[in-house]
Amino acid sequence: MSATPPPTGPDPSRRKILAAAAAAVPAAVLLSTTGASGASARPAAAKAGAKADPDLGPNVIVFDPSTPGIQGKLDEIFEEQESAQFGSGRYALLFKPGTYGGLNAQLGFYTSIMGLGLTPDDTLFNGDVTVDAGWFDGNATQNFWRSAENLALNPVNGTNRFAVSQAAPFRRMHVKGNLNLAPDGYGWASGGYIADSRIDGEVGPYSQQQWYTRESSVGGWGNAVWNMVFSGVEGAPAQSFPDPPYTTLETTPVSREKPFLFLDGEEFKVFVPALRKDARGPSWGSGTPQGESLPLSEFHIVKDGATAASINAALEEGQNLLFTPGVYHLDAAIEITRAGTIALGIGYPTLIPDGGATAVKIADVDGVQLAGVLIDAGPDNSDTLIEVGPEGASADHAQDPITLQDVFIRIGGAGPGKATTSMVVNSRHTVIDHTWVWRADHGEGVGWETNRADYGVVVNGDDVLATGLFVEHFNKYDVVWNGERGRTIFLQNEKAYDAPNQEAIQDGDIRGFAAYKVADSVTEHEAWGVGSYCNYTSDDTIVQDHGFATPTGPGIKFHHVLVVSLGGKGQYAHVINDTGDATSGSDTIPSQVVSYP
Repeated sequence: MSATPPPTGPDPSRRKILAAAAAAVPAAVLLSTTGASGASARPAAAKAGAKADPDLGPNVIVFDPSTPGIQGKLDEIFEEQESAQFGSGRYALLFKPGTYGGLNAQLGFYTSIMGLGLTPDDTLFNGDVTVDAGWFDGNATQNFWRSAENLALNPVNGTNRFAVSQAAPFRRMHVKGNLNLAPDGYGWASGGYIADSRIDGEVGPYSQQQWYTRESSVGGWGNAVWNMVFSGVEGAPAQSFPDPPYTTLETTPVSREKPFLFLDGEEFKVFVPALRKDARGPSWGSGTPQGESLPLSEFHIVKDGATAASINAALEEGQNLLFTPGVYHLDAAIEITRAGTIALGIGYPTLIPDGGATAVKIADVDGVQLAGVLIDAGPDNSDTLIEVGPEGASADHAQDPITLQDVFIRIGGAGPGKATTSMVVNSRHTVIDHTWVWRADHGEGVGWETNRADYGVVVNGDDVLATGLFVEHFNKYDVVWNGERGRTIFLQNEKAYDAPNQEAIQDGDIRGFAAYKVADSVTEHEAWGVGSYCNYTSDDTIVQDHGFATPTGPGIKFHHVLVVSLGGKGQYAHVINDTGDATSGSDTIPSQVVSYP
């Protein structure tokens, strides 16, 4: 989360401003069963003679085009969640295929809106899915933990606003118009992530400091501030880093889209998209989507009252997992040992390991997919929060990798939390697709030792790929890469705001722990579009020798690297190793290296 304004965006004459929201449908009929968070909520009733909707708990709300009072229900949930940054409310809003008119679905914290078609165009809003920042005085840098997935939007005034920062994916969406990624009035924004989407018009990032877009199609891209990265995006701007700072890869080396709920006739199923290699453009829109449909009967539905024991018992019986919105305390790790297991969350289900447990452990097996969950560290220190493969894992998963999609980790903020290492990846060929691993810089339980967390992401496995890596504020290294042939496409990092002094972050003779460290033993590594920012608010005299540390050699390649001092709160002496200019005083201007070595 960035607390300093970025440089000024484009001339206002180029800005496409989203006008007032569509008129609300009268909320004449409210849904009646009280949910865990206190709001009225229940799954919409099935039509007479149709197959009943599954019981997904009180905070999964299913709509169809004939449901009365949709706008009123959306407004009710938004009012509850708009500013509930560290609240316990969690919602998944599911829309059956069809056309919905005059809606403006405003998304607050821990709210996911999803279409239930096999493709986004099956579920059309003649309206908007809106994220703005009125709750925070027009500042979108804390618009976290919400998502829009699998819908087509025909925006009322031609432009849909989605002003977010971290952990707020815009996945598998079709915008039949423009997409504005900045808040109303163009306040600060520090996002963000788009994948598998089509935006027919122009994307206007405006004040967005950085953004990653993967395997999508855009009608144009308006501007760049510090770091805009594209891989496999039709219509992406040509590579031009550092001016403007566009990093553009023609394809994504390996990807697998996130599993999703859909309706096959009247039956709920989970679609598991196929693995793609060297992919370009969305995975849908040209014939039948490639992948596998699984009946919901093959999923254990995790709801209120679930325990580690009940979840692991279901896994031992060969079930997949569907986590519904809620907060789940775990006294032991969830152990995923079967190849091909799907563990999918909807509505930001939150897993809290108690007593120093690990939240999730994945065995060294093919094809496991963990997606759509938030891990909250507990007050007792956990050695790790997510482990992908045991120590020493060595199996080859090139043809069916383990994937983590929209998996988010938080240490502190919602309360005291500690973890030595947040995520450890030991299995080869793992794909990390969009993660925000965050040691909290605000909220409850925040302090240099209060929410101690030394390492964010540690990669020990070979051939691991990260697409969309957001890792921030750790006491020591944010990312440590020990495996060979690792690749990162896009990194957004901030160093810990609350480092008390220079001595607290001294790494031997080196001033400051690098944001991204490649181990000295590594001979092959490549990264594109990676940035680190410092904002040392406790001691603004702190100096980082560099943002990035790596061995050198013919197999080591960094493309488009930058560091920024936010308002002069600390400085970088170099960008990567001893290369790159120092940041400049109090000017929030990047220091950049186009290619290293």
